[in-house]
Amino acid sequence: MARRPTIKDIARGAGVSESAVSFALNGRPGVSEGTRARVRRVAEELGWQPHHAARVLSGERCGAVGLVLARPAHTLGVESFFLQLVSGIQEVLSAGRTALLFQVVEDVDAECAVHRRWWAERRVDGVIVVDPRTQDPRPELLAGLGLPAVFVGGTGEPEAGAGVEAPPQLSSVWADDARAMAGVLEHLHGLGHRRITHVAGLPGLAHTARRIASLRAEARRLGLPEDHVRSVTTDYSDTEGAAATRRLLAEPEPPTALVYDNDVMAVAGSAVAAGLGIPVPGRLSIVAWDDSALCRVTHPRLTALVRDTAGFGRLAAEELLALLAGGPPRARESELPRLEPRESTAPPPTSY
Repeated sequence: MARRPTIKDIARGAGVSESAVSFALNGRPGVSEGTRARVRRVAEELGWQPHHAARVLSGERCGAVGLVLARPAHTLGVESFFLQLVSGIQEVLSAGRTALLFQVVEDVDAECAVHRRWWAERRVDGVIVVDPRTQDPRPELLAGLGLPAVFVGGTGEPEAGAGVEAPPQLSSVWADDARAMAGVLEHLHGLGHRRITHVAGLPGLAHTARRIASLRAEARRLGLPEDHVRSVTTDYSDTEGAAATRRLLAEPEPPTALVYDNDVMAVAGSAVAAGLGIPVPGRLSIVAWDDSALCRVTHPRLTALVRDTAGFGRLAAEELLALLAGGPPRARESELPRLEPRESTAPPPTSY
């Protein structure tokens, strides 16, 4: 294994003392600009990097932020949302030479344990938090630790996350799920659909609750019976999405339109309908939340909500870096997801 270069190696290569190297690399007075430039050039040639533990002990930032996903691991491999989100986060962090420390755990309790460990070990300067819960222990925990954080998917309201006023050092970036869901229902209602089911994601997530509440409120506004417009929850996987679709289509009065909370479930649902001999959109219309290549290559192409998910990630990373630079906590709204009608939605048959 190659030996890690040391300050002594830099001093030897630059022809100066070790104390001069320390002054030069830490931006302290005591050496000339010529010496400082020579020391930095030799350090770069040797591939020297400051030791993490030494930087932490000196009170410097560690140059890393954290992201923990508390979801069943089997649901992450095929869902494009998190891949695009992390891509946007990484784009901003890489430009600022900040590392991303990433971990997947089973539940929120395990995530809280990771945050406590990272804080105790000074592994990260701040964290990006996803999937706010309706009953969420993380805002209070992170505020108590003094660990700067940005919540992705917060409502933008003061009570976002824990149900109390947002503590200091916590920002949020959010998109208006309620308005987006209202737009989906208005589109389907305008086509003539009256039996509509929302195949939702994990119960307990704040955005799941917002979408369900918006669906109910919009149904009431349009005068649709409550038992004709409803939501069922899943774990976001294609397996549960397909199983929910089979159950719904086997009902005596099945829905004429299904709204899925991600692209993977929507594609699985379309495949189930095809297997049962139910044409899409002839007898069943399908809408996917969060557009992806899957929605565009499936036949028929799926009507979907389109947004810049990588841009959402960039916004979250920018807000966290702003917090770390001493900026105030704030809530920033991302673009409203835009519904793009494609071949999977059409008026229902009059006799069905």
